[in-house]
Amino acid sequence: MNKDFENDAGAPLPDLSARNISLDTIAPALGVQSSKNQPDYLDYDQKGRGVVVTMFANAGLAYLLGTTAGGVYGFRQGLASTPSTKFRVRLNSVLNGMGKFGSRAGNTVGVFAVMYSLYEGLGDHFELDRHTGVDGITPAFGAMMTGATYYAPSGIRVAGLAGSIGLGAVGATYAGYMALGKPYGSLGFLFL
Repeated sequence: MNKDFENDAGAPLPDLSARNISLDTIAPALGVQSSKNQPDYLDYDQKGRGVVVTMFANAGLAYLLGTTAGGVYGFRQGLASTPSTKFRVRLNSVLNGMGKFGSRAGNTVGVFAVMYSLYEGLGDHFELDRHTGVDGITPAFGAMMTGATYYAPSGIRVAGLAGSIGLGAVGATYAGYMALGKPYGSLGFLFL
């Protein structure tokens, strides 16, 4: 037995008595009237949702929309390329097309959404709006970096073109919002 810990009683037990509970904090639940005549204010986060919550929401919706659009395209391709007029062969061809194009489109668009959300969160974290003096630079940065990163293995020219396309998509969306008189990003999905 070690002599160093012989008389050590360990950490004190927590005080679980009710004397530290103020009834004012749970007054509405118990029907007790509060002694304060001022309202309780909720903490408000000016930044909005966190990066991970935004990423999951964007990725889920993008995957669903991509899978649906790819499935519709696959349906059309499956009907057009059916080698026979028999129902079972047509059904098999349609299901194969929907599975092929739907999953491919959903996965691609879902990856775009995850990458965009992460780059936008990175831009918010480093406060690009404040450092550059340009409002709305974060979505443009996110879209440009998403396109460039996704197509980076294809070469610098292709990555630059993809980044430019992403930047153009955000610019077109921004111009559309200005033309409609709506605040930019009011839909809350990706850069829409």
